[in-house]
Amino acid sequence: MADVEGSAPEAVNGGPHDFRSLLSSSERDFLVRNSGDQVNVDSLKGKKLGLYFSASWCPPCRKFTPKLVEVYEELSSKGDFEVIFIPSDRDADAFNGYFSKMPWLAIPFSDSETHGRLKKLFEVSGIPHLVILDEEGKVSTDDGVEIIQEYGLDGYPFSAEKIKELKEQEEIARREQSLRSILVSPNCDFVISSDGNQVPVSELEGKTVGLYFAMSSFPPSVSFTPKLVEAYNKLKEQGESFEIVLISLDDEEESFKQSFGDMPWLSLPFKDGRCGKLVRYFELSTLPTLVIIGPDGKTLHSNVAEAIEEHGHQAYPFTPEKFAELAEIEKAKEAEQTLESILVSGDLDFVIGKDGAKIPVPDLVGKNILLYFSAHWCPPCRAFLPKLIEAYHKIRAKDEAFEVIFISSDKDQTSFDEFFSGMPWLALPFGDARKALLSRKFKVRGIPNVIAIGSSGRTVSRDARNLIMMHGADAYPFTEERLKEIEAEWEEKAKGWPEKVKHPLHEEHELILTRRRFFNCDGCEEEGHVWSYYCKECDFDLHPKCALKQDEGADGDAKEEAKPNEGLVCEGEVCKRV
Repeated sequence: MADVEGSAPEAVNGGPHDFRSLLSSSERDFLVRNSGDQVNVDSLKGKKLGLYFSASWCPPCRKFTPKLVEVYEELSSKGDFEVIFIPSDRDADAFNGYFSKMPWLAIPFSDSETHGRLKKLFEVSGIPHLVILDEEGKVSTDDGVEIIQEYGLDGYPFSAEKIKELKEQEEIARREQSLRSILVSPNCDFVISSDGNQVPVSELEGKTVGLYFAMSSFPPSVSFTPKLVEAYNKLKEQGESFEIVLISLDDEEESFKQSFGDMPWLSLPFKDGRCGKLVRYFELSTLPTLVIIGPDGKTLHSNVAEAIEEHGHQAYPFTPEKFAELAEIEKAKEAEQTLESILVSGDLDFVIGKDGAKIPVPDLVGKNILLYFSAHWCPPCRAFLPKLIEAYHKIRAKDEAFEVIFISSDKDQTSFDEFFSGMPWLALPFGDARKALLSRKFKVRGIPNVIAIGSSGRTVSRDARNLIMMHGADAYPFTEERLKEIEAEWEEKAKGWPEKVKHPLHEEHELILTRRRFFNCDGCEEEGHVWSYYCKECDFDLHPKCALKQDEGADGDAKEEAKPNEGLVCEGEVCKRV
């Protein structure tokens, strides 16, 4: 949602609102269509209204508007619902271009006073925003955008009572779930094949069915689909009673046709109303997602995409028993893991040094290794790098049987070279195929990420990044035994500290000695770890060194200036706080 400049919070008046005083001004008693025609405000009496706050410069608005158009056109035959566009556009040309795609009414662009008054009245702090008024002018909801995104036409008349009714229906449907209740709608009881043939949903009953939520333009979906095709084809060859139905989230029909044309399974038609319902029903949170419906029509698993990535067709039939079996196999593989088994793939049996020289992987056997997943474009990676370099030098000073291997997610050779030039360790070559294998094996979902491999070649920690942030070189060799020792040291350190303190920086409440993995001290503004004097009610932290300045034993746990990106992780090109 985009922020709107100049909006000010004020109690939302639930109404009833008089449409004339709400939508008119002293100089105007009409609204306009994109044709230029004027419509008297009085003609809206007795209708339900949607006040649509939007703007052409706002990407979420441009994405939502077609959905609202679709619902509006479906409802237009009823004659009891109208939408009023209240623009936040910055010039008349932008307004006219955007409004030309809307089939409803608008407050003229020139009436900025009314725009501002309505934004203030309805507490519009971001757009798109859709306020629904009933026939009497009372506010039914100010969550119109969310309701239409979730329920579409089914949400009409967009009242709290209707949404409650829909949620109750969903709960009943979950309790009585069947393949028909999931895939059949009042208007459609079939899915389609890539050649356009209709396949009745009844033909899928009794089979294990995968509902594949994907978007053809989304890189994780693009990379996962070939693996799913391979698993699907092998299961078909084995004669398994298994089918997949694509639930496409594509916005463009041509993209849907192109991607579906390469898939061997079935699909819901493009922009089918069932797609949105299934997204909501299964509470979709990530792509790709492969929901498994068992032969009895009940949900077996909410997402087996990761299992397909790791085990392919061997994850079938996706039952709890099969996953327990796979976990035991994985456990056995972990016990047999060696450095060569994870870093050697065919002819790729080396890493590179600063001068590009190839270092054979066997030369690293017996060392403690950190696999450092990172990229130059990632701000948290650049913020974390100095800490890792510092820890590297300190560890190497005590133990030369230690090495770091940079595994790049950079987008080009130049970026890789620039970033790697500031590192004192080894790397996989840019674009090396082993990067994808390692990311999948260690389930690397975001960067920076650091995996610790012990001298035996087995994984000792998948959380080495956080261990280095918290303890620096002291975390070495990142084993459970070492972490227990660190834990004991911190417990011993805290024994001499009071359980509660009062401090002039936070006189409202006592501060309680609390375990906190990461925090920013509200006293010295440095990052802290492990122990904080904390007020939960106010989310206020003080390092022990700041809370107990008179206590020489409270030497704190953060001596460097906090870096704003250290608490972030990047997934794809999105960096977020963790």
